[in-house]
Amino acid sequence: MAKKPPTTTDAVKILHNRYIKDDSKRLESLKEEREKAYIAGQIYNLRTQAGLSQAQLAKLVGTTQSVISRLEDADYDSHSLNMLRRIARALHCKVEVRLVPEDAKLAVHN
Repeated sequence: MAKKPPTTTDAVKILHNRYIKDDSKRLESLKEEREKAYIAGQIYNLRTQAGLSQAQLAKLVGTTQSVISRLEDADYDSHSLNMLRRIARALHCKVEVRLVPEDAKLAVHN
């Protein structure tokens, strides 16, 4: 009798295996969603660590509270580098952007 594959009760693993697994489009979408959530989380964490409300940060940045709210939403996908720099300056941080090859074999060497 063949052995059953190991089972898991980890909901994240179950959902990943069921809906994403080896589907390259879904894997790319998951990666993009994680990036957006990471940026939103950083803005929120830095703002709250500074003891600022969304309205207070908006005033420092020269925008509205609703813009800050959108930027802290993990579903928002229209971040501008200029706005991220303005927020970083207001929170005494800097923005770092790195472009890294997806595959080391495809990296361009100068």
